[in-house]
Amino acid sequence: MKTHITLAMVALLAGAPAAFAQSATPADIPAVGQTKIDTETFSRTVPSANRFEIESSKLAEQKNVAADVKDFAALMVKDHTKAGEDFKAALEQSQITASVTASGPALLPKDQAMLDQLKNLDGDEFQAKYILLQTEAHKQALALFSTYAQSGEDPALKEFAKKILPTLRMHEERIKDLVAAHS
Repeated sequence: MKTHITLAMVALLAGAPAAFAQSATPADIPAVGQTKIDTETFSRTVPSANRFEIESSKLAEQKNVAADVKDFAALMVKDHTKAGEDFKAALEQSQITASVTASGPALLPKDQAMLDQLKNLDGDEFQAKYILLQTEAHKQALALFSTYAQSGEDPALKEFAKKILPTLRMHEERIKDLVAAHS
């Protein structure tokens, strides 16, 4: 059973980059390689993506998963809680006049769908899906933040994006370690 789950996870991870390139819509996180992201999209996407990271990782802390996966989940809760605080501070300094809040609305449909996929799983199935979704979410977040850090219109949010990028890159490396350890 564990071998089948591992093979399924590897197959899913192999197809993930192509799926990202095809699945992004204007309401979602932009596709890798996009050269510009408007401030409204950035400020609407960040709170939802951040909330997904926290909520999915809190689930992982409660599930029957490997110790290194629980450690990663605890790191996600800590780092993304801090990122939410930093985003709120950046919003206060930003030029945005719309009603954007750091907590944001409910999860965007894409993030809610990913969270829903995890809720009824446990053990190896949860762990494999969690690692897969964390891989996807961080690739998308890196594309979003790097693009906005380079071409963003709002100076405060652009600085926020630049500040968060090293943490997101570190998360991506930790995820790669989890993939290697559990495949």
